[in-house]
Amino acid sequence: MAERMRRRPGSWACCAVLAAGASLVGCTSPEAGRTPQVVTPSGSATPSSPTPSSPTPSGEPTPSEEPTPPGVPGPALPEATAEPQDVLTGLAAPWDLAFLPGGAVVVTQRDAAQVLLLTADGVRTLTGPGADELVATTATRGEGGLLGVAVPPDDAATLLLYRTTQGGNEVVRTALDAAAGTLGPLAPVLTGIPAASNHDGGRIAFGPDGMLYVATGDASVPGAAQDPTSLAGKILRVTADGRPAPGNPTPDSPVWSLGHRNVQGLGWDDDERLVASEFGQNRLDELNVVVPGANHGWPEVEGAGGAPTFADPVVTWTTDEASPSGLAVTTGSVYVAALRGERLWAVPWADGAPAGDPVAHLVGALGRLRHVAVGPDGALWVLTNNTDGRGDPRSGDDRLVRLLPP
Repeated sequence: MAERMRRRPGSWACCAVLAAGASLVGCTSPEAGRTPQVVTPSGSATPSSPTPSSPTPSGEPTPSEEPTPPGVPGPALPEATAEPQDVLTGLAAPWDLAFLPGGAVVVTQRDAAQVLLLTADGVRTLTGPGADELVATTATRGEGGLLGVAVPPDDAATLLLYRTTQGGNEVVRTALDAAAGTLGPLAPVLTGIPAASNHDGGRIAFGPDGMLYVATGDASVPGAAQDPTSLAGKILRVTADGRPAPGNPTPDSPVWSLGHRNVQGLGWDDDERLVASEFGQNRLDELNVVVPGANHGWPEVEGAGGAPTFADPVVTWTTDEASPSGLAVTTGSVYVAALRGERLWAVPWADGAPAGDPVAHLVGALGRLRHVAVGPDGALWVLTNNTDGRGDPRSGDDRLVRLLPP
């Protein structure tokens, strides 16, 4: 099975609006006649249309406050609370987000193949030759489309994007001009990743070692996960320009670990251990600690207990309570966004392993959750995923919310 939710018909506009009273800049929508509006919410009521709905900050910065950090300034937001606060609403099948130095936020939209940029000036859909090429050549079918985004740690003017094309999945590079709101021409970084309507992986992240980690799915060919020559069903580790990273288990190979069905979450704990969330098939979803060269067993095993040569997961869930996509790691916890489970799992964490039973938060409150990330403010930023044909959209969906880590 894929992400295991019933499909519902419907067409969803690709637009987003910013809460906290910021102005809208250059946001476009593929749905003719739909014009995003900026509103200042009153109270905590959910808006009746895709409009900004975060509370307005209680005050404006003054010259005596902390200086603006270098980079691209992000939106002015109120203090995060235990309850989720909307940052963006009206998103269309959002998939990933990344933070720029200074606090600006980049969001990908899977089916529209668009990149949004949220800054202190508002939110805009990026344009330019790279944006045009994304829309024209990204194959938005099934679970494929424009998926992951990552910002090189030493180059905030570059975005790396994971996407599906007619020829397969790939990672591409594009120059970001935040001031102009444009993306430069796309350049290939890593190609030849098998693609299918299901099991495309798609999360990319730079590790603490500065290398790029790429999560791939088995592309609906389970045996490919055990084939060391295939890029499907793997976690790959490459340099920023796509070459196999030094220190990989097999020289000249990008494969870091194998035997994966569909990894969509990557993160590192305080001791730089790689943690990954993975969709099972019909029985068990997984949270894994990934070490170089590990074989996680798919398709020979789902969950634990396959063979001594297979690495067992450290946490499993039944598929109806998880379907884990993105994850975030903080000191003491691993947070996992659940699609079918419609909840945010918090796994107590210490010394590279679970330190207690997982605890479910936001159960049913926001619907399907696609991704969770730790923002520069220390809050959790969560993307919902109700408008991709597999959920039950509510007014204002999809949305980006933030809350204090529970």
